[in-house]
Amino acid sequence: MEAVVHADGRLVFKGQVFRCALGRGGVRADKEEGDGATPVGVLPLRRVFYRADRVAIPACSVPREALAPYDGWCDDPTRREYNTHIRLPHSARHEELWRRDAVYDVIGVLGWNDEPVVRRRGSAIFLHIARPDYAPTDGCVALAPGDLAAVLSGGVSALRVLG
Repeated sequence: MEAVVHADGRLVFKGQVFRCALGRGGVRADKEEGDGATPVGVLPLRRVFYRADRVAIPACSVPREALAPYDGWCDDPTRREYNTHIRLPHSARHEELWRRDAVYDVIGVLGWNDEPVVRRRGSAIFLHIARPDYAPTDGCVALAPGDLAAVLSGGVSALRVLG
């Protein structure tokens, strides 16, 4: 079941409207690495990572995996690992998934630029926890913790991001 994400920061799922944070670069159909934009399109929910030391196993319809301090995501478009889950330490530019803040306590990996991976088309597009002030993300979709739990447990299978 799809959730619909509107460029004005609303996620609609099963008739409920949730406030969400989107990319600092806006919502774009021509997403590029580093632009900070949330990509327009249908983004399937591939799997969910979570911090087992901080949160319970999220209820959802996709595979779940506990994070570890060595988990990362490659965002270096010059590397073959680009836009994939990696083990740290790693010599390429990457994002650490094990963070001090709560933003990545639950991470829904969204299917953007993954089948196939196209260099510089964007990486690490996630559904995750919003900062308390709903500050813009680097291209992800972010919800309040309770709203994220409701959407995941409600059986969301994809996000349809509208421009």
